[in-house]
Amino acid sequence: MLTSLEKEIRQDLKHNVTVGLWDGGLFGIALGFASFGTILPLFVATMTDSTTLIGLVPAIHSAGWLLPQLFTASHVSRLRRFKRTVILTTIHERIPFLGFGVIALLMPFIGRQVGLILTFLLLIWQGLGGGFTANSWVSMISKIIPPETRGTFFGLQAGLANLFISGSAIAAGYLLDSLASPWNFAACFFIASIFFAISWVALALTREPEDTEKVIPEEKTHFWDDSKKVLKKDSNFNWFLIARFLSQFATMGFSFYIIYALRRFNMDAVTAGFLTATLTISQTVANIGMGWIGDRIGHRAMLILGAFSALASSALAWFAPSIIWFYPIFILTGLANVSIWTIGMTMTVDFGNESERPIYIGLSQTLTAPATIIAPILGGFIVDSSGFNPIFIISVVLSAIMISILVFLVKEPRTHKMS
Repeated sequence: MLTSLEKEIRQDLKHNVTVGLWDGGLFGIALGFASFGTILPLFVATMTDSTTLIGLVPAIHSAGWLLPQLFTASHVSRLRRFKRTVILTTIHERIPFLGFGVIALLMPFIGRQVGLILTFLLLIWQGLGGGFTANSWVSMISKIIPPETRGTFFGLQAGLANLFISGSAIAAGYLLDSLASPWNFAACFFIASIFFAISWVALALTREPEDTEKVIPEEKTHFWDDSKKVLKKDSNFNWFLIARFLSQFATMGFSFYIIYALRRFNMDAVTAGFLTATLTISQTVANIGMGWIGDRIGHRAMLILGAFSALASSALAWFAPSIIWFYPIFILTGLANVSIWTIGMTMTVDFGNESERPIYIGLSQTLTAPATIIAPILGGFIVDSSGFNPIFIISVVLSAIMISILVFLVKEPRTHKMS
């Protein structure tokens, strides 16, 4: 028997899926023009030769997205409607891209050092803006999308975003190659800003009913007290957290693929665009396929598949004799990324009950954040001191350990009784 809330949710399901896919697709177009994996690292590379600083670009984005989520969990868990929080906080993950374009235009006047400092300040702002949005956004989506189709929706939305990223990434590569500096990077960032704004409009059209039946304790609990209760009672979730933490080190070589290809094989900007497209197309297919399959056989199996892909990707990078090898390397990277991010997020909401969900989301993301910032710093230090091959070897070894944890210690939360 459906509750009145569940009936209302299903009445608006088609609308919410539609605007959610529009939001994801438009967000994807924007990201293709300002990718954290290629365009922004290349932009930073025009201001510094430091591999560590260049490798920090995607790390700051990831850490900023993950870190605040536990600290917002108690507040989010008390909300009867999440949309207003999502709409206001997501502005802070979109505006900084306009700032990147301004910095690019001002570079001849402010110099590379000032430009580098301002760029990293905007990267931090952008990352934290996403982080303060994330818990309420995941909670909203998990509320308005029924449990039996969540994996499919998350996968379809992420897949659509990656499909559009692939097209706009190629366009960005041609822009970088055809326009003179600093107009090339400025054009990419301004175009991205336009599509981020349109995406925000689509997100604002989401229909979320107020949950009047939700029981909210009068006394507001501290997020850490709630967290300790979850960590103490759910050993399966603890092993899942360990695997997520380790995944950041097992994939730390991913951040340096573009720079390695640039230095080892003299890759040009157009090739960088095609490699980004390869990555995003593979992520498109993987998001849709792995999300749909995960809904049917369990998301743990998809995490294991992703861990094997991470191992194979690092092994191929270790032995790659030419730039051509980076196409299968990026395909495997795409599978691993989907496993860690989309499937990991989808599996997180399968742990615990409705009222505990924001705490599980916060723990899963925030406790992973230190690894996302430490891993690329460690990786950059290894690259600067010993070259690229050692980091690929370490990634292979850690991927094998992650596979062992997922196979032997983590159980499917939808069917495993909490212990």
